[in-house]
Amino acid sequence: MMSSTPGTGDDSPPATDAPAGPVISAKDLRVQYGDREILHGISFDVNAMETIVILGGSGSGKSTLLRTLVGLEKPTSGAVWVGGTNLAQASQSELDSARKKIGLSFQGGALIGSMTVGENVALPLLEHTDLNPSTIEVMVRIKLQQVGLIKFQHFMPSQLSGGMKKRAALARATAMDPEILFFDEPSAGLDPITAAGIDALILNLKRALAVTIVVVTHEMASAFLIADRIIVLDGGHIAAIGSIAELKQSTHLRIQQFLNRVPDSDAEDDADHLKLFD
Repeated sequence: MMSSTPGTGDDSPPATDAPAGPVISAKDLRVQYGDREILHGISFDVNAMETIVILGGSGSGKSTLLRTLVGLEKPTSGAVWVGGTNLAQASQSELDSARKKIGLSFQGGALIGSMTVGENVALPLLEHTDLNPSTIEVMVRIKLQQVGLIKFQHFMPSQLSGGMKKRAALARATAMDPEILFFDEPSAGLDPITAAGIDALILNLKRALAVTIVVVTHEMASAFLIADRIIVLDGGHIAAIGSIAELKQSTHLRIQQFLNRVPDSDAEDDADHLKLFD
């Protein structure tokens, strides 16, 4: 069913026991920068091996939500369970442990320019495991094979195209065989054919690795191709949660704007909060 109300309407404190079912569970999640609240008490669950797309325009709060879900941002209040850990209350060691269960593919790839593609993929294994070099070499080749870059193991990031950098970043994100994969704007800056290839790769990896996937994007075509369900953010609230079919039937103004590409002259940039500190 569609949901147009943020949160549960329950004023009681969030539960302290980890939810039994969902892999990710946000409960009355709020994030505030200075005097400005970005996320206004949102709640949702993500089930195992589900692909959730977080859709929203500039200033909707989707980037802040992503940072909170991967433990880079502490919520002001509420709870956010990821892989059995409440990140809102976790110690640094608990956060470090939780992050080993997730993989994150950054928008620009964030490859280390002084390392080869293979060395970038090997880095998480070198940092977080005691595997011997020969085993790591085999795992790197497997991950590069999965994303179609096996022939580019010894290339530098500067020698790759935009789409290849995205694939290399994805190989690195899967190096530790995570339970959850997060993608930040995986199709951003790519031509339509390359973007379609990234979407297909995400679908293939979901089937091959049996992982839960969360994708943050503003690309409607990608969302409709890869999502099991879509969360639409609008001004830090959840405008709707539902399947693709349910969203297409929605009469919510913001959803209709996305579907029909209707401009919004009042849209704010997500980085505007920085002006508060000028």
